[in-house]
This record gives sequence, structure tokens and C-alpha cells, in this order.
Amino acid sequence: MNLYALNLLIAMGWAAVSGSFDVVNLMLGYGAGFLALYATRPLFGPTAYFRRTLSSIGLFFFFFYDLVRSSVAVIHDVITPEIHSRPRMLRMPLDCEGDLAIMLTANLISLTPGTLSVDVSPDKKELLIHAMFAEEPDEVIRDLKRGMERRVMEALR
Repeated sequence: MNLYALNLLIAMGWAAVSGSFDVVNLMLGYGAGFLALYATRPLFGPTAYFRRTLSSIGLFFFFFYDLVRSSVAVIHDVITPEIHSRPRMLRMPLDCEGDLAIMLTANLISLTPGTLSVDVSPDKKELLIHAMFAEEPDEVIRDLKRGMERRVMEALR
């Protein structure tokens, strides 16, 4: 059986036994199921499930941190009289391969305030990005590659 499906089944069982199907209880059940499956991992043979799950959680928290950080920067630029933004169009070379990884990277960049994914090159080697704060274009690209793109590749690998 797929470990993800088994983990979801454990979470649903946890919620059924506790009598509450709220989000917090389902997350507790998922966490308890993950720990139980991790403790018995030799039974399942080699699997990338545990690494992918932890990488996905890391991606979620990184995105949430980046969302808050960039929201504060955009709000500050909007409410102060002086303009801090230096918008530019940037071409970011892509290391990720596959449509899912490129789509997820582009969408997470677009969901972050101050950046917008505009286009993917026809050969899928570059991503055209509009950045609101791009005084140092190389630094913006380096941050996106080290942050968002790297974590997406880890979660999907």
C-alpha cells in the first residue's frame, strides 16, 4: 500500500476515534501516523516518502516565512511616502526539470507579494519574473534559486 494513503488512513482513524474531524485533530493524526510509519520503516523497504514529507513541510514553512517577509516589504513600500521599489524583469535559469516542478516553482513565486512569474521559455530552461524589489538582480535570482526552487526540487525528488 502507498505510505501516503496509509498515513491518511491512520489520520482518519485517529479523528474517528477521537470523535472530531477538525483540521488540528487531522494534523495530529497525520503526525502520529507519520511517526508510527517512521518507526516501522524497515518493514516497507526503501522509500522516499519520509524525506519527501519532511521536505514538503519545510517548503510550506519556508513559503509562509517568505510570504510574511515580502508582505511586510510591500506594505512598507505602499504606506511610506518614499518609493523603495526598483522593479525589473529578470530571467531566472531553471535547474528544476519536469512540468510539475516548474509549475510549482512559478506559482509559489507568483503567490509571494512583490514577485510575479510572467512566462516560461519554450525550452523550459528560463523563467521570466517581474520583481518589485530588484535593485540587485543577481541577488534576487540567487535568493529565488536557493530558496523556492531548491525546496521545490527537494520536495519532488
